[in-house]
Amino acid sequence: MKKASLFFAFMLMSLSFAFAQKTKSVEPSEVQIKTSAVCGMCKSKIEKDLSYEKGVISSNLEVKTQIVTVKYNPNKTNPEKIRKAISKTGYDADAVTANPKAYEKLDACCKKDKGVH
Repeated sequence: MKKASLFFAFMLMSLSFAFAQKTKSVEPSEVQIKTSAVCGMCKSKIEKDLSYEKGVISSNLEVKTQIVTVKYNPNKTNPEKIRKAISKTGYDADAVTANPKAYEKLDACCKKDKGVH
């Protein structure tokens, strides 16, 4: 009985140690990406869609500058994946152009040629 309880305690401690190693906290990274967003609806769409992206902690789009600031976990995503996610939403993201099908689905006020408003 004593051996069994010692074995159980050892296994519990081993599992706890392994779990603690996997859950090491990582400092969030931040990236600023120039978009083609032009209005408040664009802001809402980009921020909402980014909230579903794995690894994205938060995002904030400044419509006047068209720059979205994204905080993310570098173990789960990277700036290139974030740019692709913005493109799939229908907006340009730095040098990554908007997905044509997603762009066509945007409201008329969200099209690039409307200018920031």
